[in-house]
Amino acid sequence: MNKRDFISGYRLFFGILAAVAIIVQLAYGIQHGASIDNFFSFFTIESNILAVFVLLLSNTFQGKRWELVRGAATLYMTTTGLIYVFLLSGLEQSLQTTIPWVNAVLHYVTPVIMFLDWFIDKPKNYISFKTGLYWVAFPLAYLAYSLVRGAITNWYPYPFLNPSQHGYLGVAATSLIITPIMVTFVWFFAQASRSSKSKKR
Repeated sequence: MNKRDFISGYRLFFGILAAVAIIVQLAYGIQHGASIDNFFSFFTIESNILAVFVLLLSNTFQGKRWELVRGAATLYMTTTGLIYVFLLSGLEQSLQTTIPWVNAVLHYVTPVIMFLDWFIDKPKNYISFKTGLYWVAFPLAYLAYSLVRGAITNWYPYPFLNPSQHGYLGVAATSLIITPIMVTFVWFFAQASRSSKSKKR
């Protein structure tokens, strides 16, 4: 088996695994009366859905724009894994990932696979740090969405986003800690693409 076959193989396997995990947890949640709107309002679910598409389609799509999509998925899944480990571990009930193997796939396995995949199959085009910063736009939009929707529905996807628990200053403080960490990973992933022979974007 050559390297390309190996990459194609694990992308297909883990892409399907993550997709099945999402579907199983969604079906379980519906069966037990969970809100579908809330389910799809978790950053974990949104980032895993993007990761599924990237893993399953990276062998088909190529080019600069696709590598930017892939980089975004890598950043979001890395963030998902880190936030879960440091802020959310043990809160599976409120996170609606109560099935142990599903929780492991969505919060541990897929983040690790996406992180490693970036380095196993580095982008063929250099992604500058400035360009990579656009990846942070979605998490910031997600923050705004969560706060606005939470104020309307009185439901927040994560405790650290809940102003009733920590106040808006607490939410802002946590966000100001997470954002520089994400920016650091943007720089890290951009540096990893420097080995490309293509011109700077």
